[in-house]
Amino acid sequence: MTRRVTSRLARFCASLIPALLVLVFVSAARADNDDGIVRVRSAVPMAEAITRIKADIAAKGIKFFSEIDQSQLAADAGIKLRPSTLLVFGNPPLGTQFITSNPNAGLDWPVRLLLTQDDNGEVWAVWTDFGWIARRHNIRDRVAQFEMATKVVASITSTITHR
Repeated sequence: MTRRVTSRLARFCASLIPALLVLVFVSAARADNDDGIVRVRSAVPMAEAITRIKADIAAKGIKFFSEIDQSQLAADAGIKLRPSTLLVFGNPPLGTQFITSNPNAGLDWPVRLLLTQDDNGEVWAVWTDFGWIARRHNIRDRVAQFEMATKVVASITSTITHR
C-alpha cells in the first residue's frame, strides 16, 4: 500500500513540473514597468529563434498569419536597421473573446511577437503584456482567457530560452 501511494505521489509531482515551469517563466516574463512590454532573451540566433517559434506555433495548432522582416523593409527603403522580425499569430476562438468584450481590443489581436537583435548581438522576443492589454481596453470579464494567452505565449517563447 505504501509503495502504491508513493508511486502515485511521484507521478503526481512529476505531472506538476511542466506546469510549474510555465508559471515560473510567466512570472519572470511579466512586464516590469508601465509600458506593457515583455522581453525574453533568446539563447539562440535570430534565424533559429524564428524557426523554433514558428514550429511551436504550428505544433500547437495556432493560426500563423504573417512574418514581417522589418529590417528587410528598412533596407529596401535605404535605411539600416538591425535584425527585426514581427510574427503575427493567434487562436481565433481565444483572441476574438477579447474583441467581443471590447471591440477596440482588435488593435492588439492577433498576437504580435517581435524578434529583435540589440546592439550587443543579443536576440530578444518582445510582446505586449496581456494584463496591460486588459487594462488598456478595460476588459474585466475575460481574466481566464488573458491568463491562457499569457501561458501560451510564455510556452512559445520558452522554446528559444535554451540551446
